Amino acid sequence: MTRPATTTVQIAVNGVPRQVPAGTSVAAALAQQPPGTTRTSVTGHARAPLCGMGVCHECRVRIHGRIRLACQTVCADGMAIDTDADMAPGSATPCP
Repeated sequence: MTRPATTTVQIAVNGVPRQVPAGTSVAAALAQQPPGTTRTSVTGHARAPLCGMGVCHECRVRIHGRIRLACQTVCADGMAIDTDADMAPGSATPCP
């Protein structure tokens, strides 16, 4: 029995190209790449998604220069994701 080919999308995480399966959330894509974090807190602690539904804002990243919630954003071909940006709580831009 043959499996259907999985469609992938090309993204860049902190400038490093990666391929992930289509439909993968940005949070899941980041979790698969060491260190698996999304940002550093103002006190220097590593942060990662906590709630997975957009309430905690621990998964804030910059996508094409705009602050987004990684758990609420699906990877798209050519997406440029930057982690470890200086972002204030509650500053995420709702996804279209």
